[in-house]
Amino acid sequence: MRLRVVYSDFLAHFKTWYRSKGTMFWSIFFPVMLMVLFGAIFGSMFDTTFTLHVQDQDGTETSRQLVDSLSDALEVKSIPGDVDLQEHISEEGLRSVLQIPEGFSGELQASAGGGMNTTSLYLYLDPSQESVNGPLRGIIQSITGGMNMGIIQGNFPRAHLTIDLVEEPIAADRYEFLDFFLPGVIGISILSSTIYGTIFRNTKYRQNGILRKLTTTPMRRSEWLLAMMLFMTFTSLLSTGIIILVGVLAFGVNVTLNPIFLVIIVSAAFAFAGIGMIISRFVHEEETADTAGGAVTFPMMFLAGTFYPLDTLPAFLQGIARMLPLYYVNEGLRESMIYGDTSGALFNTGIILALAAGFFLLGVVLTKWKE
Repeated sequence: MRLRVVYSDFLAHFKTWYRSKGTMFWSIFFPVMLMVLFGAIFGSMFDTTFTLHVQDQDGTETSRQLVDSLSDALEVKSIPGDVDLQEHISEEGLRSVLQIPEGFSGELQASAGGGMNTTSLYLYLDPSQESVNGPLRGIIQSITGGMNMGIIQGNFPRAHLTIDLVEEPIAADRYEFLDFFLPGVIGISILSSTIYGTIFRNTKYRQNGILRKLTTTPMRRSEWLLAMMLFMTFTSLLSTGIIILVGVLAFGVNVTLNPIFLVIIVSAAFAFAGIGMIISRFVHEEETADTAGGAVTFPMMFLAGTFYPLDTLPAFLQGIARMLPLYYVNEGLRESMIYGDTSGALFNTGIILALAAGFFLLGVVLTKWKE
């Protein structure tokens, strides 16, 4: 690999980009517009997630009836009764959990018999998801209220509230929606700029005969591809810096920048540029370049957890999302920039690096200069 040749071709790409004022303008203005527009829209948008994890430690017919009633209004996911709940919440990153303690049914039966017993249900909620917490809280209180009314009617006038809903915060850390959203904006910015840019350039070069002429030069395909991907990395870093700057200054997003973050950005640029090279192998006209790019970017953009958490999607769509490179870019950026989860960030970084290497090699194999 001759770095001098790679550098010369990278410099040629940079000069072409710099001399095109319109291209340079949109490279800078598009991420600003993207962050301001979507940040303003989604910053105050209600989250419609209604998923509740339930740990039934009582394991009686009464507790199962309560779970069934909750399942009619919510998507209920069961947690084994013998696991440590706090540890499970932390490991799985759960946001809303209801714990039915042991003895729940016995206390209700004692109250129904005329006793003054009171039993508690424990509701653990993420304080940063208040737009979801309100509806969840209301549904649970409505169902437990119905159970209370059944006991009260059978014991009037010795009536009291039998079921007490005790609410506890899941974590002290508070994350706003924009903290979740900003890494997703970075991901789709890299995705769109690299794939569209690579397809457009390759298609244009093929139509103009430039690719054919490259066969008469000593430049190798791997060197030309590396220079192309390095240029895409440069534009990706530029747009990423702009997005972060706007997010911090305009919306007060708290981010942490570290070496893992940079590796993810570079790997993502290489991976998506490689995908663009592969697609451009089958695109022969400039007019179809945008359509071909959109066929890949738009499904990936909306399925990879860019705008909302993945657990809001049906199970089969979650499986599809985990096959998309953008999903690992988004998750890796969130874990390294926002949540500080080093192990999770390294796991996603490893996947992105492997994809980048694979797409680069495949791009080298499929790119033909003789056409």
